Parts: sequence; structure tokens; C-alpha cells
Amino acid sequence: MTYSIVAWDPDTGMTGVAVATKHLAVGSLVPHARAGVGAVATQSATNPLLGAWGLNRLESLRGTSQPVSVAQTVLDSLVHDDPGRDLRQFHLVDSDGRTAGWTGSLSAGWAGHFCFDGYSVAGNYLAGPAPLEAMAEAYAAALADRLPFTERLMRALEACEAAGGDHRGRQSAALYVMHDQLYPLHDFRVDHHPEPLEALREILEETSKAYYVDFRSSLPVVATTSLDAVRPLVDPTAGGAGDRPSLQVAPRSRPRIRRRPRRRVA
Repeated sequence: MTYSIVAWDPDTGMTGVAVATKHLAVGSLVPHARAGVGAVATQSATNPLLGAWGLNRLESLRGTSQPVSVAQTVLDSLVHDDPGRDLRQFHLVDSDGRTAGWTGSLSAGWAGHFCFDGYSVAGNYLAGPAPLEAMAEAYAAALADRLPFTERLMRALEACEAAGGDHRGRQSAALYVMHDQLYPLHDFRVDHHPEPLEALREILEETSKAYYVDFRSSLPVVATTSLDAVRPLVDPTAGGAGDRPSLQVAPRSRPRIRRRPRRRVA
């Protein structure tokens, strides 16, 4: 039904998910990511709560010492807490780039996952492991070529599809990337399309055009040198303005307003 990749880029601090499937609107429930924390993809018999809970637990354990990794500790806790675990497939990456994955014994078709330092891939309803192997190899090659993080994710999807992808066909795809703000760097979805990866590639190419680059550069940002500032801009418990992160807002030109001359009444 679905194949996905989750990844963390230590050079930029970006984290995200790329996913495709033969199902409607895969981007609405499968990908989850949080700046400075990590990313989760939850699929097969999708339980979107695993995404929300996973990110919360990754954040609460960030920077702590765990027997294997924060990622593995969080995954083990999610598996333990989900009574439908045998139907689920999900994988995640933490802020140290450590990954962990789970494929339930009742996941449909050929289903499995492969975990590496910095990224992991997972899929179900596949014809075999070859599409996931191609996905992992494509990401590794793009990483070796020092391609941008989002391009690596996109190439991984395209390689998986070229190697067979979801054996039932194609319908939707999504790319979700967080950087250092409360809002996504990229949140692109193709919800229903005969060639969703081609449509997603077209959207990604549009991001390099001047109008979009200018738009993104005009957005307010949290003024900080630390990813720990990814918190509410206004803390209701804060005692004063000094407890709140400040914003940097790119200046915008003020539109000129033309006023009609007033008509004198005799």
C-alpha cells in the first residue's frame, strides 16, 4: 500500500518524510515531523496517533542516554502501547540521526523496513524487498553527492517507484520537511493523481523560482541560534516579554493607497 523514507540531516538540522501509495491523500495521516526533534511515518493499518505520540516522546527524551537510542526507546514504547501493533508499520528518526522501525506480522503483501544511520525506509504491499533496497541506495548516493536534503528524499521515492513501488499502482504522494521553525519548510501533497510522483516533482521544481524564494524569505522566523526555541511564541505562564522568543520579520514594501478626491457639496 505504501512506501516511505524518514531522514535527519545533521548538516542543516532538517528532518522529514517522503511517502507514496495507491491510496487517497497519503500526506494527510502518514508523515509527521517536528523541528529539532525528528520524524515519524506511520502506515499499513495507519494509526496517526503513533505520529503524534512518537514526536512527543522523541522530544521528551531528546538528549538523554538510552540503552540503544532515543529512537529505539520511543519505538519500543509505541509498540507496547498499541493493541493493533501486529497490523502496523511505522519507523522514525531522532535528533541524533538514529533510526528504528517496526513491521507488524499482519502487514499486507511483502512488508519490511531497513534502518540506517540518518534514514530508514519502509514499505508494504510491495512485490519484494527490491523497491526498498533501491530507495535506500538512491538516498545514499544522493547523500554522497551532497545533494540538498529535499532532493535526496525525492530521489528515494522515484527510485522505489522505478523498482516496482506499490504493486497495486499509484495514487498519492507527499513530501514533509521541517527545518528550524514551527512551520514546515516543505509540506507538499498530491492527494489524487494518476502520476503522483511526477506531480510532486513538478511542485518541488517550482520552489526554486524567484517568486516562491522571495515569498519564503519574507516569512517571520523565530530569532534564535538554538532549535530549543521551537516552542509557543506566547507562553501564557511567562512573566514578561523577556520570556518570549522574539520574531524577525522581513521588511515588506507598503502598498500605496490612492484616495479618491472628495466631492464638495454646495
